[in-house]
Amino acid sequence: MTSYWLEHAWLGTHVEPGVTVDVADGRIAAVRKETPVPPPEAVVLRGFTIPGLANAHSHAFHRALRGTVQVGSGTFWTWREVMYGVADRLTPETYYALARAVYAEMALAGITCVGEFHYLHHAPGGTRYSDPNAMGEALIAAAADAGIRITLLDTAYLSSGFGAPPNRHQLRFSDGTADRWAQRADALKDGRAHARIGAALHSVRAVPADQLGTVADWARERQAPLHVHLSEQTAENDACHEAHGRTPTQLLADHGVLGRRTTAVHATHLTSGDIGLLGDSTTGVCMCPTTERDLADGIGPAAPLQGRGSPLSLGSDSHAVIDLLEEARAMELDERLRTRTRGHWTAAALLRAATADGHAALGWDDAGTIEAGALADLTTIALDSVRTAGPLPRLAAETAVFAASAADVRHTIVGGRQIVRDGVHTLLADVPTALAESIAAVRG
Repeated sequence: MTSYWLEHAWLGTHVEPGVTVDVADGRIAAVRKETPVPPPEAVVLRGFTIPGLANAHSHAFHRALRGTVQVGSGTFWTWREVMYGVADRLTPETYYALARAVYAEMALAGITCVGEFHYLHHAPGGTRYSDPNAMGEALIAAAADAGIRITLLDTAYLSSGFGAPPNRHQLRFSDGTADRWAQRADALKDGRAHARIGAALHSVRAVPADQLGTVADWARERQAPLHVHLSEQTAENDACHEAHGRTPTQLLADHGVLGRRTTAVHATHLTSGDIGLLGDSTTGVCMCPTTERDLADGIGPAAPLQGRGSPLSLGSDSHAVIDLLEEARAMELDERLRTRTRGHWTAAALLRAATADGHAALGWDDAGTIEAGALADLTTIALDSVRTAGPLPRLAAETAVFAASAADVRHTIVGGRQIVRDGVHTLLADVPTALAESIAAVRG
C-alpha cells in the first residue's frame, strides 16, 4: 500500500482540501477526506491534484514537425507534404526513440494516457517488416518506457482518395484491403497492463466505402474503441459529395460506423444533420483546437455536438504544443470567438473532457476519476507559479483550466508510480535532449 496526500484535490464537482489517496496494485483503494495534515507514511503532493489527463488523439511522429512547418504559409495540404517527408524516414528503431521522448514530454505535461492514431505500418514502398506490427510494437514499447498508458488505434489507410490507389508516400500506410488490415491487427497482443488495442479509419477518403464496415465490425466484435478523422477540411466534404452524394458523416452512418464506442476526430465542418447523426448515436468527438488553429482548418461546433449528445474529448494531434490544459481552454475560447458569447463550458466540464471522457474514448473506463476502484493515475498542478499564484484554492479548477499550462505540472502518477516528481521525469532524465536527438535522426 502506498499513500498520497493531496493538498487540494478535484473530486469531480469541487475542490477538496486535505485528501489522502491509498493505492494498492495500481488502483485507488480508498479516498480519505478531511486529512488536513499529511499522514506520516504519505507522499505529499502540494498543489492541485486532478485525475491524469487523457490525450485522445496523437500522431507521435508529427512532433518532429514542430517549428519546421511554421516557416512560410500554406494550407493543410502543403503541411501534409512536409509530414510525408518525416514519415518516409522513420524505422521501428527511430520511431521508438522519437515516440519515447514524445510520450515523456506528455508525462511532463500531466498526460497519463495517449490515444495513438497509428498508420505508419510498413517500410517505405509498402514492404512488410518481418514483424508486420513492428512499428506499432515500437509505439507500445515507447509508452511503457515513458511510463504512460497507450491505446494503439491501429488505422486502416488504403486509398489516396475515394478509391484511388495510395500515392508513393502512402504505400507504407496501406495493407491493401480492410480484410488484410484486420489480419495484421489481429496479431497485436491485447491485454497488456499499460496498453490496449483499438481501431481507426483514417478518413472516408482513405478507406473505400464498401470496406468501412469491415473495420467497424472488427472493433465491435472486440468491444474496442474506433476512431475516425471526420470532416477536417471542406475539400473532404466536397469530394465525398462528388463520390457518394452525401456527407462523410452520413456515409459513416450508412455503413454502421457511428455509435458510443466511436470517436470522430475534428468534426470541424458539419451540417446540422451531421450533428444530429453524431449526437443521436452518442458518437464521441475529439476536439484538437491547437492543431485545428495551426492548420487553419476552422472551429468545430463542439457546443452543439455536446448539446445533442456527443461526449467531448481532447487531443494534441500534431503536437504543435503538447498541453491538454491549453486544449481545454482553447475549446472554450474558440467557441467564444465563434459565437461572441462567453461561458459555454464550466471548468468542471472542461476538466471532464480532459480526463474521464478522454479515457472513456480510449477504452479506459476505469480511469479519469479520483475514487476507490479507479486506476491510480494522478496529475498535480502547481498553484504557486507566476501563472497560478493568487486565486483562492477553491477556484483551483478555474485557475488550472484558464491560467495554468503544461509547465505548471509538478507531479504525474501512473498506476500509483510517480513518473514525474517535482517537474522531473523519473525514467528519462533529459527529455529535451532525447527529443532533440530523436528528431535530428529523422530530419531531412
